[in-house]
Amino acid sequence: MFPPFPEKKEFDLYATMTPAKEVGGDFYDFFMVDDDHIALVMADVSSKGIPAALFMMESKILIKSAVQSGLSPSAALRKANEQLLENDDTDFFVTVWLAVIDINTGKGLAANAGHEHPSLKRKGGVFEMIKYKHSLAVATIEGIPFKEHGFQLEAGDELFVYTDGVTEATNTDNELFGEERLLTSLNGNKAAGPEELLPQIKADIDEFVGDAPQFDDITMLAFRYNGR
Repeated sequence: MFPPFPEKKEFDLYATMTPAKEVGGDFYDFFMVDDDHIALVMADVSSKGIPAALFMMESKILIKSAVQSGLSPSAALRKANEQLLENDDTDFFVTVWLAVIDINTGKGLAANAGHEHPSLKRKGGVFEMIKYKHSLAVATIEGIPFKEHGFQLEAGDELFVYTDGVTEATNTDNELFGEERLLTSLNGNKAAGPEELLPQIKADIDEFVGDAPQFDDITMLAFRYNGR
């Protein structure tokens, strides 16, 4: 599966999901919108079990369809929001981070619907959390807008996105892995590419958690922009 687009030298991409014992609702997705744009998705449904997994699959399909129809991230989430509320009789919602990146220029647009903050490393720098005000999660309220912001990647920059199963991984003393430990892990090997980075973070989480059970999916995606 990886690399997913070996002919595309403009970026490197790697993603993993380690499911909890109970069927969860995390998902990641990535796809070429056209020859020049890639979409990245990281999302987490509010519940677990088979119904949540079905809601997850529906959400994934609707978001991808909306983006591939030419909608921006904010418009795609708004359309998915209306469709999920119209068709669903559960109380589930889904937090989503969605970005579309021009692989020729590094210009991107992103919308964050109640999801964890992404982390960004500039070339030669360190990973830092990019914090801003979220929109509400998808499938909560009809007609809500989703804020969208632009960003610029330069050659050598890296993005890391994840679900709360990463930062909320808990050890036997009931301590959370948390953002600070995550950043320490992300910056532990500055030369690591996406395929090296994610296994290292998972190893650090496993070492921290020890014998404590895993209650949530651990889902991560790393993207390095190489430029033209």
